[in-house]
Amino acid sequence: MHELGIADNIVTAVLKEMNDRKLKSVSAIALRIGAMTDIVTDALEFGFEILIRETPLEGARLKIERVPVKGHCRGCGTDFEVEEFIFVCPKCSSGDIVVTQGTELDIAYLEVEDYALPDRPAKSAN
Repeated sequence: MHELGIADNIVTAVLKEMNDRKLKSVSAIALRIGAMTDIVTDALEFGFEILIRETPLEGARLKIERVPVKGHCRGCGTDFEVEEFIFVCPKCSSGDIVVTQGTELDIAYLEVEDYALPDRPAKSAN
């Protein structure tokens, strides 16, 4: 189950970000997960729940956006969504395509509560 390792990497990255930005809490972690990653969402969420127990992330939830596979045909220039993992251009039937989306595994953003931006020096009025 590689999802537990992925969950561990997410927790480690977010805890580091919390420390770096001096965040007290994170209520949600938004992820973008491409269809080609072969990640089982339920297993990822299960591993995440186990790993955040008794940490500053306890109570946080994952918000997962599934990203479809998209391609670009080198032959005719068509951009298209790949259906059923059939990597053939729907316009010219070429197999010479580049995957442009669907392999992501990104932390898109964190939802935090009561985050104050660091004080910034006042601009002088010259």
